Amino acid sequence: MDANEWQAEQFEQNRAHLRAVARRMLGSAAEADDAVQEAWLRLSRTETAAVENVRGWLTTVVSRICLDMLRTRQARREDFVDQWPADPEVTPFEDSDPEHEALMADSVGLAMLVVLETLSPMERLAFVLHDMFAIPFEEIAPIVERSVPATRQLASRARRRVRGARAPQHATLQRQRSVVEAFLNASRNGDFEGLLAVLDPDVVFRGTGGVTGPQVPAEVRGAEQVAELVLARGRATLGRPAIVDGRPGVAVVFRDQVLALLALTIVDDRVSEMDLLVDPDRLQRVRV
Repeated sequence: MDANEWQAEQFEQNRAHLRAVARRMLGSAAEADDAVQEAWLRLSRTETAAVENVRGWLTTVVSRICLDMLRTRQARREDFVDQWPADPEVTPFEDSDPEHEALMADSVGLAMLVVLETLSPMERLAFVLHDMFAIPFEEIAPIVERSVPATRQLASRARRRVRGARAPQHATLQRQRSVVEAFLNASRNGDFEGLLAVLDPDVVFRGTGGVTGPQVPAEVRGAEQVAELVLARGRATLGRPAIVDGRPGVAVVFRDQVLALLALTIVDDRVSEMDLLVDPDRLQRVRV
């Protein structure tokens, strides 16, 4: 096996781990894939004969790439949690695997992203690497260019913010699917009371349309207002339960064309947030 083949083999063995790190750091599947691809390009240009721990080396590289991306995002004052990634990942519930279930059960959901977005890029990196991946502070410190004690403080500040936030009580995948199906059934049957039963009283709806697509409100708050909006837009006859970019949701598909995506945040078996994407230019790249 030559050096290039060995590098490719080592990278593939660690791809899932690297993507998990980047996914938790960035909150976006598309951005995570970009970070992992950049890590591969750097590996392919590096003499790795002297690298004793390839997994550790790659984790450090991906972490630094993510840190740069977080800093750029912060500099542009982007409010990520109100935006859809360029290419949302969509998987029918019946095709989900343990990795998808883990994504929904751990801290990658939108509710946790809201908290993580309040952290500085270095706080976020220290918290994710140490608390989610058990990477020692001695290995994190060079990435953030801080001493080990200072890196501990970064993670400690982040941990206090996360613990102080309202922690969502994530349901199991099966329970989340039951909520999605109850939402769909009420929508299809025009059941206003049924919708109210699955919506949190303070539910927030956010819509993302497009120039050529149907127009949707940017934001609607309150269970009654959101229920009226859902019923006014028509019954979800083509909707099917799906995992939408790591969240429970609905994919509206007709003849293999995705017409709309609805991502839900479910807390205590009720829908607390809804994000609708109906931009045809962005949906044409999505496959279910």
